[in-house]
Amino acid sequence: MAGDNKEITMFKNVLVGVDGRANGRDAIALASQLVARDASLTLAHVRGGGLRPFQPLGPALLVDEAKASRELLERERAAAGVDAELVGVVAASPGRGLHQQAERQGADLLVVGSCSRGLLGRAVLGDDARAALDGAPCAIAIASRGYADGARSIDRIGVGLDGSRESEAALARARELAGERKASVSALEVVTIPPVMYTGLMPPLAGESIDALLEEATGRMREMPDVAGRAVYGIPGEELAAFGDELDLLVVGSRNYGPVRRMVAGSTCDYLERHARCSLLVFPRTTIGSSQEGDSSAQTEVPATA
Repeated sequence: MAGDNKEITMFKNVLVGVDGRANGRDAIALASQLVARDASLTLAHVRGGGLRPFQPLGPALLVDEAKASRELLERERAAAGVDAELVGVVAASPGRGLHQQAERQGADLLVVGSCSRGLLGRAVLGDDARAALDGAPCAIAIASRGYADGARSIDRIGVGLDGSRESEAALARARELAGERKASVSALEVVTIPPVMYTGLMPPLAGESIDALLEEATGRMREMPDVAGRAVYGIPGEELAAFGDELDLLVVGSRNYGPVRRMVAGSTCDYLERHARCSLLVFPRTTIGSSQEGDSSAQTEVPATA
């Protein structure tokens, strides 16, 4: 299917959240790996401005804050050596500002960095980045901590499969990314005991049932062309997080969605945000480029590009 439409490979309109810290630089580095050659890359810095509660700012201070934001963006762009538009966003919180800016510009990917409190090399979201994920109108990538420190490339892409349409779509996109980068694709399906077996409503044949489920899943994985697939038994979040040890990028689909079909992370995705051992790329069930559900608390300034 990927070969039928080469125009949809990679990402064409990418928004990156930066804040002057290392996690923002990790996000820029990952975004640079994911964008298409002719893509539009935007670096965004979100600040509270006059919207910040209990911190009224005079006009002079607001001007100074806007100038500092613009200078921060210019420094980060120069340090990363990327060709990017710069935009300052005024919002009540960084997370809200980022996903509203993603919707405003019709972004197909939002990239954020990991929380600095996470373990080395893991993708761990802080509260602001988590807020950007919940409600994002597009795919979101989370750069693992320290991603910008080395010359990293995306050579090994993994996909979490569970038989859902969302995971099949994630596999299709992973193949597209791999085709662009000549990367390998591997997949993992995690078999779990159906919930009904915990209720005592089924005979105590859990061992045999697990073996049968594993055999069935393994057969499906072997039938996939150009993908090194395997099936394991366990807890999906834990097994997929460990799978990340073998990867440069883990791709998953999000089954849950909130108002106007925006992304809302489910339990497995939620676990991966905190424990993934590589960078993470999450696709929502459906993406939208615009919404009538506006929010006047977020404002975009005139782009800071020169």
